Amino acid sequence: MTAITGIEVHMTDHPRPYSRMTREALTMMGGLIRLARKQRKMSEADLSARVGIARSTLQLIEKGHPKVEIGLVFEAATLVGVPLFVDEPSRLAPEISRINDKLALLPQSVRRPRSEVKDDF
Repeated sequence: MTAITGIEVHMTDHPRPYSRMTREALTMMGGLIRLARKQRKMSEADLSARVGIARSTLQLIEKGHPKVEIGLVFEAATLVGVPLFVDEPSRLAPEISRINDKLALLPQSVRRPRSEVKDDF
């Protein structure tokens, strides 16, 4: 855990490469959270206190930093009214149920197909 940010970051010699889509989605989510917070006239201190995080962690969320826990990002988004996956929170449960129904039809584990033995020599 770093003292500056209050979040756990695993340092490596080479930063993990994220796709352009991932980087842009993180930037967009952070921007939406920041915009909604400002529209509600909430300070960084107010929102970070409600989420239960350090102000510096909220700043990382709003910048779209990929190492922040997804639960913290979702909580910040929820508290400022940024929709997650559906427009109405009441629609989440039916969506989760549909996903679980589809998952129940699939095998529990996925295995690579066996390669055929080539015995045509």
